[in-house]
Amino acid sequence: MIVYTVRLPVLSAARCSTVKKFFRHFKIHFQTIMTAPSENTLFGMGNPLLDIIAVVDKDFLNKYGLKPNDQILAEDKHKALFEEIVKRKEVEYHAGGSTQNSVKIAQWMIQKPHKVATFFGCIGTDRFGEILKKKSEEAHVDARYYEQSCEPTGTCAACITGDNRSLVANLAAAQCYKKEQHLDLDSNWDLVTKAKVYYIAMPWRNHRGEGRGGGGQSKRQSLPPGPPLSQDGFFLTVSPESMLKVAKHASQNNKLFCINLSAPFICQFFNTAMMELMPYVDILFGNETEAATFAKQLDFQTEDIGEIARLARNLPKDNPAMPRVVVFTQGKDDTVATTGEKVTMFPVLDIDQNHIVDTNGAGDAFVGGFLSELVQEHPLEECIRAGHYAANVIIRRVGCTFPEKPDFH
Repeated sequence: MIVYTVRLPVLSAARCSTVKKFFRHFKIHFQTIMTAPSENTLFGMGNPLLDIIAVVDKDFLNKYGLKPNDQILAEDKHKALFEEIVKRKEVEYHAGGSTQNSVKIAQWMIQKPHKVATFFGCIGTDRFGEILKKKSEEAHVDARYYEQSCEPTGTCAACITGDNRSLVANLAAAQCYKKEQHLDLDSNWDLVTKAKVYYIAMPWRNHRGEGRGGGGQSKRQSLPPGPPLSQDGFFLTVSPESMLKVAKHASQNNKLFCINLSAPFICQFFNTAMMELMPYVDILFGNETEAATFAKQLDFQTEDIGEIARLARNLPKDNPAMPRVVVFTQGKDDTVATTGEKVTMFPVLDIDQNHIVDTNGAGDAFVGGFLSELVQEHPLEECIRAGHYAANVIIRRVGCTFPEKPDFH
C-alpha cells in the first residue's frame, strides 16, 4: 500500500471526508484505495444515436450527394439513405452518440459488475429504437431512454468506401428530451441519485473525436477536421434545465460532475449558458483547439495550454471543497491536467501511423477510459493512463468499437 501525506485546512468531519475522497481520486496524497464500483455508479445523459456501418459503392455516394470523406447532417434528400443502407450486406449496428460512447467504453473497461453505467437520452418508438436498446443492453449499459413518437430515433450512417468513411447524421429524436417527462420521474431520478460520478458532453453532438485522441497519434494532418455534425443539436439548447438539475445535485451531495467542451463553437456561441454551468463542474475535459477558443472567449490572454488549464481550474466554484480538475488532450502530444495548483503533462501511448484505422470516437474513448478509473476512486494518473489506453484501442478499429475484453493493467 502506498501512503501519501497532505496538509488540509480545518474542516468539519463531513467536509473533511469529502475532501479526502476527492483527493484520493487524483493521487494528491492519502491512501490509494481500490474499490469495486456498484451498479449505476456512473451516470451519463446525452444524444443517443444508432450507428449504422456498411460498405457502399461510389454509385451509392453519388445517389445521395455524398463525398467519400465527409461528415454532414442529414437533409430531406437523405431520408431514404437510412432505409437503403440497412439492406446492404454485413451491416453493423452500434450504440453511439458522444456521451453514450463514453459510458459504453467505461463499462467495457470495468467489465463487471454490469450496468455500472446508466444513460439517459431520447429515442423514437421505431425499429431503430428497438435495435439501439438491444445494442445498449449488449454493451451492459443501463440505458433508460425517453421514448416518444413525434421523431424517429437518431441515427448516424457510416458509408464505407475503401479507406474512406462518409458520415451522415440524423439527430431527430435525440433533440426531443423532456426533463418533466423523464428526468423528473421518481424512478428515473432515483437512478440519478444512486450515481457518484456524472458525465455530460456539453453539446449533444456526434462522436467524431478528431484532435481528441489522447491515446494515439491523430490523423489530423491527412484528414483535417470538418465542422461538427450536430451544430443545432447540442444539450445546452435541448435541455439546459436537465443539466443544471443534475449538476446542482452533484454539487450539493459532494459528488463529481464532469463535462466536455466538445467543440470550439460551443465556447464561441454559447458562452453564457456554459458559464452558468461552470461553477458546478468538478472535471472539465477538452482538446487543445477547444481550450484555445475557451481561453479567447474568457479573455485569459494566453495561448499556453497549461496556463489555460490552470486558469480554467480557478474559475468560480459552487463547492470549493471539491477543487476542479481540468484535462486537455492534444492528439499525439502530451495530455495536460491540473493537479492542485500545478499543471502536469502526461505522455500518450506511441502508435505506428500504419496501425491507425479510424480516429472517430477517440476523444469519447479517452473520456470513457478516464471515467472507468474515476468511479473506482483511482488516482489521476491512472485515470489518464486508462483514457490513453482506451483511445489507443479505438483508433485501431472502425468506429467506436472494441474487442471483447480490455487488456489494461
